[in-house]
Amino acid sequence: MSVNPSADMDSFRKLLLKANAVVILTGAGVSAESGVPTFRGAGGLWRIYSATDLATPSAFRSNPSLVWEFYHHRRENVASKHPNNAHKAIAEFEHRLTKQGKHVSVITQNIDELHQRAGSVNILELHGSLFKTRCLKCKKVESNYDSPICEALKGKGSASPTEGGENIPELLLPRCKVSSCGGLLRPYVVWFHENLDPIILKKAEKDLNSCDLCLVVGTSSIVYPAAMFAPQVAARGVPVAEFNMETTSATPNFEFHFSGPCGELLPIALAP
Repeated sequence: MSVNPSADMDSFRKLLLKANAVVILTGAGVSAESGVPTFRGAGGLWRIYSATDLATPSAFRSNPSLVWEFYHHRRENVASKHPNNAHKAIAEFEHRLTKQGKHVSVITQNIDELHQRAGSVNILELHGSLFKTRCLKCKKVESNYDSPICEALKGKGSASPTEGGENIPELLLPRCKVSSCGGLLRPYVVWFHENLDPIILKKAEKDLNSCDLCLVVGTSSIVYPAAMFAPQVAARGVPVAEFNMETTSATPNFEFHFSGPCGELLPIALAP
């Protein structure tokens, strides 16, 4: 454990040059610089609800119309945003090292697909994606970039506390397009009280166990199990570098901490 992590960029970059397998863990702080509201911040409040009240299986069971309005609002909001310099630096770094025969894995808690839009390829989405759906009936998972996702949600989902929901009939909410199914769709995101996809988790653990350098970028390190990943990597003696606006409870575990906007730090840290 390092009580005072280093902020020596030259030392970090020397380690980066030697690394053969790099894991980059990203959280909401990366996308906040693109204007995507963080889930727990002021932007995470929607109408009179806390976002955490709407991101549960029980909320969807009791009021799928309300939950779909919330996720429709988030989809439309995120679709209007663009990858920032942090996303781009990560993607360029991945491409460069892949050409050198090295391995870079992006393990993200974000559901906005901005890493994909920046050009990253080897991405593990721990919490799913706003732009995927899962059918409750046939269980099929599909990408969906329709805007609106269904006609009944067109123009709906205002975040204003003075506007209430319209209680859209379930039959008019997003439905499965598989012929003869037509089941109700739900957002393909991991809600509170749900487990992560075991296949994704197994792939993440494999990358974490084999990496020789780990970057923690824009995450509060309080959402489990992702909050355990970097400290576990550090515990086996692998250098971990944290890039964040502020220190976190996990910071003392790491060899490096760089304080500031990820969009300013990463283009310097990951430059050729």
